[in-house]
Amino acid sequence: MSHSPADRSALIELVRQWHQDAIPWIPSGLGEHLEWGPRLDPTHGVLSCRHLDRVIDHAVDDLTLSVEAGMPLDRLQALLAKQGQWLPVDLPRDGRPGSIGGLVARGLSGGLRQRHLGVRDQIIGIGLLRADGVEARAGGKVVKNVAGYDLMRLLCGSWGSLALITDVTLRLQPIRPHQAALALHGTLSDLERCRAELVRSTLTPERCDWQGSVEEGWQLQIMVSSVSDAAVDEQLQRLEQLGQNHGLTSEQQPCSDPRDNGLTCSAPTWLVRLVLPPAKVTQLLQSPAISSLKGWTWDIAAGAGCGDGWSSGPSEPFKVEALRRSVVELGGGLTVLVQPKPGSIPAWLDSPARPVIEAVKRQFDPRQQLCRGRLPGVNQDTA
Repeated sequence: MSHSPADRSALIELVRQWHQDAIPWIPSGLGEHLEWGPRLDPTHGVLSCRHLDRVIDHAVDDLTLSVEAGMPLDRLQALLAKQGQWLPVDLPRDGRPGSIGGLVARGLSGGLRQRHLGVRDQIIGIGLLRADGVEARAGGKVVKNVAGYDLMRLLCGSWGSLALITDVTLRLQPIRPHQAALALHGTLSDLERCRAELVRSTLTPERCDWQGSVEEGWQLQIMVSSVSDAAVDEQLQRLEQLGQNHGLTSEQQPCSDPRDNGLTCSAPTWLVRLVLPPAKVTQLLQSPAISSLKGWTWDIAAGAGCGDGWSSGPSEPFKVEALRRSVVELGGGLTVLVQPKPGSIPAWLDSPARPVIEAVKRQFDPRQQLCRGRLPGVNQDTA
């Protein structure tokens, strides 16, 4: 059953009652992605923050924003756009709406890491509600805040297993009104040499992504933005020259929004998130594990080595397991966000830091009430 308290006081009162009765529950934003990751017990109550959706404070001149966790991401971006600002984070891959709290809780980043780093790097303050109903805060409202332990990074990517995020303070960016995109084509080895030189250069694209599939081949999709068309054209010319130096062909493409790189996956059968050293991505793209996954599309941040693969058709679980082994051998990790039969393979594997992760969980949630069965870095199949 889903509960959506009308205000913060009602939410706190409900959490305190559940703690007193030792009732397990699931923190949630809008509830659009609860099926991602390890399975949750459907009998456990879901606590939604959808009514906690106010802008608390927007310091326009300081480029900072405090907002409640239930604010939908698309509505937040629309509000910021009126002030010529935006939050440089990637939206959920499947295109469904998500909340700012859900974004922080999952901690998933994509191609915008190329220039703006990940979502955890945008957070300068956070409010949370512990499993016992006690409110706590970390960080502050200014960018230069170094007081205390960085609790914000601990909660980012915790998947709701440690506390309910109630509000966040974020740093923003001004909107650069002119954008363009460039696709580079060639062999994987030539593309990789171009990528390596690009990340060492003074060029600062909004994003640079590996895109493609086994069937259609691979390309580097680069997006640039600036305050003028002339500055954008100059960057495109430099990128085209860089591609020519490595034997690549280029194709200019229109672009109106750096958050949209042209790839979405509606109702995927499989959706996986991988992270590995950027220089190892081409080895993965040439691996037998990738080649065996027919009908999959890939979008991987070339500068950060993180990204997604998805398919709307059938794929045998053992092939996804083989892909995971290849990613691990290359020094990375793979998370299964969506699969046809939830639980057929683990969403994630045990982290070497599993004992520490479990100790942190006990400190935050000693009664193990929050998100039972979902603790990042802990494979529940081996629990």
